[in-house]
Amino acid sequence: MTDITIRPIEQKDNAKVAEMIRYVLIEQGVPKVGTAYEDIALDQLFETYQKDRAEYFVFLEGDEILGSAGIAPLENGESTICELQKMYFHPKVRGRGLGQQMMQVCLNFAKKHHFNECYIETLVSMEPAQKLYKKSGFDYIEERLGDTGHYSCKVFMKKKLV
Repeated sequence: MTDITIRPIEQKDNAKVAEMIRYVLIEQGVPKVGTAYEDIALDQLFETYQKDRAEYFVFLEGDEILGSAGIAPLENGESTICELQKMYFHPKVRGRGLGQQMMQVCLNFAKKHHFNECYIETLVSMEPAQKLYKKSGFDYIEERLGDTGHYSCKVFMKKKLV
C-alpha cells in the first residue's frame, strides 16, 4: 500500500485539486450552477484559504491528490461557526474510512481555532456524504446558515464542537 498523507494545500496543488473536485462533481451528476463547480475559488484554493482560522487540506496517496476538504469561518455567519467546505474524494479511494480521517483533521483544526459549531451544506443526492456527516456527529437542520452561494444545496447539517 502506498503512503497516505493529509497535509495543508500548497500553491502547486491548485490545478490538481480543482481538476479532482470537478471530476468528482461531474461523476456525481452535480449541477454546474449553484454549487462548488462554479466557485471562482476552486482554481485558487491555496490563496482562498490564506486567512485567519481557515485551512484547506489535501489527501494524497503517494504523490496523487485524491481528496480534499477545508474549514473556514462561515461567510456572513456567527464568528463561532465554521463551515466544512469542498470535501471531495476520488472514487478510487472511497469506502476505505479515509473520509473519516479527513473529517477528524478538519474538526480538530476547527476546535483548535475556537469554533463552537461546524456547518455543512450538501446535495440531496449525496447520500454517502450525508452518512459520513451523520457518523461524525452532524445533525440535520431546517435552515441554511450564512451565505455560501450554493443555492442548489438543499441539505443543511450542523455539529457542536464543544
